[in-house]
Amino acid sequence: MRILGIDPGYALIGFGLVEAERGQARMLTYGTVKTPAGEPLSKRLYQISLDMEQLFTVLKPDVISVEELFFRNNLKTGIAVAHGRGVILCAAEKSHIPLFEYTPSQVKISVTGYGRAGKRQVMDMTRRLLRLQAIPRPDDAADALALALCHARSATSRIPKTARIRETI
Repeated sequence: MRILGIDPGYALIGFGLVEAERGQARMLTYGTVKTPAGEPLSKRLYQISLDMEQLFTVLKPDVISVEELFFRNNLKTGIAVAHGRGVILCAAEKSHIPLFEYTPSQVKISVTGYGRAGKRQVMDMTRRLLRLQAIPRPDDAADALALALCHARSATSRIPKTARIRETI
């Protein structure tokens, strides 16, 4: 199964493609999609839509794994990220690719076994699980690979799909 993890945003969107089979996962590619700074949000969102459709066509994922948003500090930035995430969800639907959404805690538990793991712990375990020489850069791409791993592990889990992990504050 080819799983495309996406770390949503509006300035920088991380993506990571993982192939998962029989409990093993390997990284195929990762990177970021950037929108031009200084452009109106509407133009940036349109560019995200075009870039996501092209990414889906080129990478040919079987499923897409996207992070659910969790606002903590900056509401203004959070709203812009939410707009970008909405465009990504719409592009996935338009491409007829199954979409799965995971909270940050679900990703942390899946990758590290601990729902309050730090960002560096998640990134290092992602590197180890994918047998990479170094932590992928930038952080957005590493986060996207962690999202892909989360789905790879969730898709083969014996835990019922209806079970949800409560987001911790």
